[in-house]
Amino acid sequence: MRKAFVKHVKRFPWLTNVALYGCLFAGGDFVHQLFSRNDKMDWRHTRNVAVVAFSFHGNFNFFWMRFLERRFPGNSVRMVVRKLFLDQTTAAPLATSVFYTGVSFLEGKEDIFQDWREKFLNTYKTGLMFWPFMQFLNFSMVPLYMRTTFTGCCAFVWATFLCFSRQSGDGTANAALAWMFTPKQDTTTEPEAEKLGPKVDQTGPKVDQTGPKLDTEGPKPENPSPKEETNTHR
Repeated sequence: MRKAFVKHVKRFPWLTNVALYGCLFAGGDFVHQLFSRNDKMDWRHTRNVAVVAFSFHGNFNFFWMRFLERRFPGNSVRMVVRKLFLDQTTAAPLATSVFYTGVSFLEGKEDIFQDWREKFLNTYKTGLMFWPFMQFLNFSMVPLYMRTTFTGCCAFVWATFLCFSRQSGDGTANAALAWMFTPKQDTTTEPEAEKLGPKVDQTGPKVDQTGPKLDTEGPKPENPSPKEETNTHR
């Protein structure tokens, strides 16, 4: 199966790499929503992430890898460092910017640069703790025809972080770690609680310890007194 896959990648390098990259990137949003433990999946957001990944990130990465290899051929340390430097100073900020603005555009936001202004710098600094190590392995060990697919595997993890940062984070790794390991609070609303059934009172019946009320006024007369009868006949 591995040989068949490699043969397919070599025969259709662009189609295979871009398709795998887009699927892996969109899968990152799926995992993000699973970690968020939402009641319903937001498939519209996953669709928007997939559109950006297929239309830009996958294609850009495919041709970018080939440009770097033509410009700095080989996998010597010197060439790898040059590729890595150019990748992190050019491709990384561009890809991050397109993600924030592209998804905002597909959602129809009035200001598509709002998320970019608020979170780009933190996101880029967080990426410097992840991508240089992944791309060093990519440029030094992975053959050219598989580099976009390898980048897509790394982007699967990175897209999970990006989707969190865009929806509820600030682009920092600390916020992402706190989100992953903080238990979800019970946010059940009243209508949802009614669907779960009535609450059972386990305290037992209440006992009335005040005792019966006594009537101290005495019995009321049923018939009027003779004096009152006389007055009524006058």
